[in-house]
Amino acid sequence: MEEFENKEKGREEIFSKAVRAGKRTYFFDVKTTKSEDYYLTITESKKRFNSEDGTFSYEKHKLFLYKEDFEKFAEGLHEVIDFIQTGQKPEVKEEIEVQNNSFSNIDFEDLNPDSDK
Repeated sequence: MEEFENKEKGREEIFSKAVRAGKRTYFFDVKTTKSEDYYLTITESKKRFNSEDGTFSYEKHKLFLYKEDFEKFAEGLHEVIDFIQTGQKPEVKEEIEVQNNSFSNIDFEDLNPDSDK
């Protein structure tokens, strides 16, 4: 994990936004990949108190989101927030791909030519 964090530190930060929410702070950081594409890191940081030695530390959790996933992530987040606010589940969308709008008419008897007709 340390190796991964060191690699990430070398990434150029393009834009950052911190949002304080109660005991947590959320950091939205836009960074670049080696190929100059943008990606987003979302970090949740929570201050913790160690009662044994009287010190504070920060517990952090990171989420990496790449631009090819932005649209689906935003749609899912929006649906979940709407559900929390309204209590109503969104309509289920059927995701059936139809190629060239052509269907085959299949007779199940045709599948087993050795059966008696």
